[in-house]
Amino acid sequence: MITKTAIVATLGPASADVKTVRQLMDAGVRTFRLNFSHGEPDTHRSMLAAVRSAAREVPFAVSVMGDLCGPKIRLCPIDPDGGLIEPGRTVLIHRRLEVGRPDAFSTSLPELIDRVQLGQRILLDDGAIVLQVVGKKAEILECRVLVGGPVRSRKGVNLPDTDLGIPAITPRDRQWIDWAVEHQLDYLALSFVQKAQEILDLRQTLSRKNSPIKVVAKIEKPRAVENLEEIVQVSDAVLVARGDLGVEMPAEQVPLIQKRITALCRRFGKPVIVATQVLQSMIEHPWPTRAEVSDIANAVMDYADAIMLSGETSVGKYPVEAARVIHQVCGSTEAYLDRLNLPRPRMETDPALKTLSVIARSVAQMLDEIPCALVAVATKTGTMARLLSKARIDVPIVSFCPDERVNQQMGLHYGVIGVHSPFMSTLAEFTEYAEKTILKHGWAQPGRQVLLLPGRDLLSGQDSQAILLHTLRPLG
Repeated sequence: MITKTAIVATLGPASADVKTVRQLMDAGVRTFRLNFSHGEPDTHRSMLAAVRSAAREVPFAVSVMGDLCGPKIRLCPIDPDGGLIEPGRTVLIHRRLEVGRPDAFSTSLPELIDRVQLGQRILLDDGAIVLQVVGKKAEILECRVLVGGPVRSRKGVNLPDTDLGIPAITPRDRQWIDWAVEHQLDYLALSFVQKAQEILDLRQTLSRKNSPIKVVAKIEKPRAVENLEEIVQVSDAVLVARGDLGVEMPAEQVPLIQKRITALCRRFGKPVIVATQVLQSMIEHPWPTRAEVSDIANAVMDYADAIMLSGETSVGKYPVEAARVIHQVCGSTEAYLDRLNLPRPRMETDPALKTLSVIARSVAQMLDEIPCALVAVATKTGTMARLLSKARIDVPIVSFCPDERVNQQMGLHYGVIGVHSPFMSTLAEFTEYAEKTILKHGWAQPGRQVLLLPGRDLLSGQDSQAILLHTLRPLG
């Protein structure tokens, strides 16, 4: 079964070897995430090597996304680690304290002391612990514990009531940007985005380095939600980071925000990834909860392009099984939507691509009337494949391109299988190569019809465009 919704898997100790990476690919993963919040360059270099080694054994291209940490605030070392603080107690947050205690510690952002004001909340460990500032001195914040629990080193700190006014790209992120460029990653996700200019700043940095890496905006701050339309327009893809979003904002708003983000990305034709706690129970158990399965299905129905696994594949006990669950649920939900034959949502397109967009919509209309197994596209830039993905056609799109980087970046696009192909100069070459590849890998059977989009370069007239209906012939 070929699913059209992409699966993103985060790599970590549970999935760092070539064998597991290959099994994840077989389970449907097309994009692998390197989380730069954890691990050193050598660790990520090793995981990247595992992906590229395993990718040589599969017929489709896979992409790699680096996830920048951004201005994530964490607790400094605490001794004893895991010490309990109870509601009503007083906790002191120091500007600088090398090793703290459960009731007196520092954070990775010394300026927090200056920015947080009386009455504002400080959340620890994804909101499991809630503090409120009741006193403020030059070097110390005095806080009352509203919700207690165990305090552990390196746990995250969220400030839902405070505008820190610090840039999304930190000095450490700039080191990882250089690393990503050097190792030719396909995507970089920018954490804690609050405005469109931060995306443009990262894009300009990559442009100065002559890098084709695409930029993913992570939506996890209230201000990002306020500036959502502008952020989506300047991004190459968007990630709904429900974890921090659910800490920074009331939890009941998160599903509504998710729907708004997916709808907006659909309108502007930008791939959207739904992430965080998708299969949280499978970190410890080999099966999902019914609520998790419903969550995945609803994301597909909302037109998400990709579903992302985090701890499930990086540190969980059942990484491959988790990917298989995503694959099965997405495939079942996609088949259900195809049977419903729903009207396609409105989509806005760059005026410069108007002709190609009309062709993509024409393909979608043809497929409503003519049963075809898939669409095969010859492309140099990936533009036609991306437009077909935006048109939400009902069959897989096999994109044949001689540019390996373009193929890899197809890993986040709904319904697209990127195939690295030789340079082809005639329609006959493309038809023969596409047919052999499709049949060899079992993507369609002899006798099935497929649509071929050869592009201008393979046609006799440079101003020509064509959609060809082709019946697959048996190999040999």
